[in-house]
Amino acid sequence: MITIIAAAAENNALGKDNNLLWHLPDDFKRFKEITSGHYIIMGRKTFESFPKPLPNRTHVIITRQKGYNPAGCIVVDSMENAIEACPKEEDVFIIGGGEIYNLGMPFTDIIELTRVHESFEADAFFPEIDRNEWELISEEYHPTDEKHLVDFSYQTYARK
Repeated sequence: MITIIAAAAENNALGKDNNLLWHLPDDFKRFKEITSGHYIIMGRKTFESFPKPLPNRTHVIITRQKGYNPAGCIVVDSMENAIEACPKEEDVFIIGGGEIYNLGMPFTDIIELTRVHESFEADAFFPEIDRNEWELISEEYHPTDEKHLVDFSYQTYARK
């Protein structure tokens, strides 16, 4: 199964200048729980935004940059080749950024979206979720608290 996992604002903002726009520790923890032990597909800029490769995950990086070859990662030049590089019987997660989410949407079975209940100025955006193709199957609301300065909801969409 192929799952997109993302956190996006009400205006679908993902980030700006290759940085996240909010700090949600519970969302980071959920991302780690869901993706650990699996293949994660991402763009080069998303990979380079990490201080180091994420532990206990196989990184598949999509880039057009020739000769790009970070240690321990699989590097490919298309979404099709990224999916082909992952074992067929395993769950695979597409983790961003905006262009990679757009490329991955046609191949995706599930969207695990953390919807941040504010709008932000951004230069990377999550694609619109077409309600004719996707059904919201679960939603869990989280209000602001001492660790989370914005409200957010975990939303799970399944392809119709």
